[in-house]
Amino acid sequence: MFTGWRYRLASVLGVVVLTVGAVLVANHGLSQRLFTTYVPVFARLEVTVLSGRALSLALALSVAVVVGSLVPLYKPQPRRVLDTVFVVQKRVLVAALALATLGYFNYSYRLPRATLVMTFGLLAITVPAWFVWIRRRPTDGSERVLVVGDDLEQIAAISPSIDASVLGYLCPSVVGVRDELASLEPATDGGISVGSGDASVTRSQLESLDRIGGLSRMEDAILEFDIDTVVLAFRHADRAEFFGALDACHEHGVDANVHRKYADSVLVTGGGLGELVTVDIEPWDPLDHLGKRLFDVVFAGVGVVAFAPVMGAIAVAIKMESPGPVLYSQDRTAGFGETFSVYKFRTMIPEGASATPSDEEENERITRVGRVLRRTHLDELPQLWSILVGEMSVVGPRAVWTEEEVLLEGDAPAWRKRWFVKPGLTGLAQVNGVTSTAPREKLRYDLEYIRRQSFWFDLKIVVRQIWGVLEDVWGTVRQ
Repeated sequence: MFTGWRYRLASVLGVVVLTVGAVLVANHGLSQRLFTTYVPVFARLEVTVLSGRALSLALALSVAVVVGSLVPLYKPQPRRVLDTVFVVQKRVLVAALALATLGYFNYSYRLPRATLVMTFGLLAITVPAWFVWIRRRPTDGSERVLVVGDDLEQIAAISPSIDASVLGYLCPSVVGVRDELASLEPATDGGISVGSGDASVTRSQLESLDRIGGLSRMEDAILEFDIDTVVLAFRHADRAEFFGALDACHEHGVDANVHRKYADSVLVTGGGLGELVTVDIEPWDPLDHLGKRLFDVVFAGVGVVAFAPVMGAIAVAIKMESPGPVLYSQDRTAGFGETFSVYKFRTMIPEGASATPSDEEENERITRVGRVLRRTHLDELPQLWSILVGEMSVVGPRAVWTEEEVLLEGDAPAWRKRWFVKPGLTGLAQVNGVTSTAPREKLRYDLEYIRRQSFWFDLKIVVRQIWGVLEDVWGTVRQ
């Protein structure tokens, strides 16, 4: 595996070599004849083989455009395999469009269409494979573990029980750690009592571990030491630090372990090391994950185009009935406690909102247009954009207002388990008529969805939701 400047050099040189190779293969006479003969769309094109100055210009231009489009990938940042493939392919597509646009406006820089298509068809396969390969993990069989947290008692007690190479630990402040060690009272067995628990650890147990840095260095440490597993040792499983660390593990494709006492706050696989359990950071199977994202893009794209006239009419109706904005935005919780803005058509008279879940039928602020929009679910149409850009999915646990999360967690302590999948426009709870006014029942349905989730299960939920929407629309029309 390459790191640092070696990664940058290897990634750039690899892209250059692959681009030159792809252009030369696409420019070969045999490739041209096969492509223009057996590919139906390009069957009428003539065989065009570049040579001399034209070939040199094509090579230089292709290398410059492809290398330039992939600049964000040259930073040695670990990613999951699927994420790497998707990001690289999008950048290769950008390069193809840029080269085609340049050739459209300037004939002297134009690559033959067959050459252009074949070149970027090859690059869409070879370049992602190259970036995956240079970020491969060592095959020496050793597992590298990093302990991350703010609970010294846990760090000292857990580390000796880990059956792997512990590279060190991250904690908030080296000064704070040493000050705390200096002020600890001696225990009856000669050790030092750490934290608020009953466990005692010797000074050497903690000082024998290397402190790598603070919590802000987690992503750098994962890369620098090629970490396989992160063990979390926090005093509290709070949103800011605990789930932030889980998010970093998810983004960088490393395993995460937590103490068993946190099992009610996270999704676990059941496996683990001693007192540790493995967090199921990525519940989706990779193929189902790919199918789900493709379905989201197609569903949202078709929906935006098909309902564009309807959304225009709704905007006019809202403005005619009451003053105020057409759209209503609200911060909601996404995966691992992060937040994003949800947009809906405004259905109420503008005023301060309450975080307490309530029955919408009893709310006097709902406008006449708003009542129709809610009954027909048309107020949710702007969220198709959130699905299209990847902030939401078509199916998943319904995203909850960040202010409401605190209240719901009080009624349903395991509420945060919903954070391990992307929020959805609809979900198993919604098609069964359960809302946030019944948080325990809603959580039960959401966790059932997480356990059973698959692409086909999503399709069943979507069909049920569409049928329910059609029934609500028909009922509203009849009234």
